[in-house]
Formats: sequence, structure tokens, C-alpha cells
Amino acid sequence: MVQALVEINDDTNRVLNVVKAKYDLRDKGKAIEFVVHKYIEVENEPELRPEFVENIKKIEKQKSIRVDDFAKRYGLK
Repeated sequence: MVQALVEINDDTNRVLNVVKAKYDLRDKGKAIEFVVHKYIEVENEPELRPEFVENIKKIEKQKSIRVDDFAKRYGLK
């Protein structure tokens, strides 16, 4: 485990205290880990998610339609 001494502003400190209290965490280090873990869940690149890969494989198997002029085909011209 890596130890780090970090400077945080007052707003960040308040948020970490709220997260720490809400989720009954031992210290601010655990609160930081919790926040980062949640960020990773939300912002994880779709190509790394297994359900995304499965979805793409299903789409690749579908029959496609060749379109030479998209605007003309869908009445946009």
C-alpha cells in the first residue's frame, strides 16, 4: 500500500467527511478509496466492460444494410 500526504481544500475535506460518516469508513484514506472506486465504476471505458464487448459481438452478427447516400435514403435532402 502506498502512503501519501496530500493537501485538500475545505470543500473536498467536507465531502470526504460526509462520505466517511455516511458509509461508516475508518478514515479519510478509506473515503478517498471509496470515491475513486465509485468514479472508476461510473467512468470506466466501455471497451473494458465485458457487457459492452458482448453487446458489440451481438451487433456484429446482425445483418446490415448498405447505404450509399444516407441523407437521400432517410429523406434528409
